[in-house]
Amino acid sequence: MLSILDPLRDITFLSVAVRMLLAVICGGIIGMEREYKRRPAGFRTHILICLGAAMTTLTSQYLYLVLHYYTDMARLGAQVVAGVGFIGAGTIIVTRRQRVKGLTTAAGLWAAAIIGLTLGAGFYEGGLLSTLLILLAELLFSKLEYRMLDNAPEINLYMEYSGRNCLDNVLRLYREQELKLLDVEITRNSDGEKITSCAIFTLRLNKKCKADWLLGQLQAIQGVVLVQEL
Repeated sequence: MLSILDPLRDITFLSVAVRMLLAVICGGIIGMEREYKRRPAGFRTHILICLGAAMTTLTSQYLYLVLHYYTDMARLGAQVVAGVGFIGAGTIIVTRRQRVKGLTTAAGLWAAAIIGLTLGAGFYEGGLLSTLLILLAELLFSKLEYRMLDNAPEINLYMEYSGRNCLDNVLRLYREQELKLLDVEITRNSDGEKITSCAIFTLRLNKKCKADWLLGQLQAIQGVVLVQEL
């Protein structure tokens, strides 16, 4: 631990102010990245959660160390760890194409709460280092993740189309490119006089065929209304 921070580990007005300020800064930094990507929980939400968690730890310490109440200092913090899950669950949605979105934002909210707890407890090194590592994961590791997805041997495709001939042409394209069809699910939805056909394909790609190129070829087939990777 850094000895220079030892004076700020006691419960004083200066240490409380520093902990709350760091909670606002660290929560805001994480929230800015989510705000930039237009996620449901952004700048202010992360600040409020991180600051609220810090205040929870500070309140526990104040009750025990200053007011000398016989209480467990970890009890309030434990409720934050469990309770923030309800807020994170509100950012997770399942689209009509059965695609889950918002998991990273929910995890970021939970991590922001933990950072608030560490800063409120005076564990400055852990809170600041965690903030740095979270930013590293969200900004740099995301690029590595996208690169891995580009080279993934299996993909799931969602397609909306009209007419049986369209589906035949799609299957013919798979055979021509020597793609292995692992699974297919076809549904038809009727909306009055309009009938929409949907299909979800699980494909195993080869080294010659890239996902972006395949999406472009499918979109060019007559009768394909929409196609995207799940």
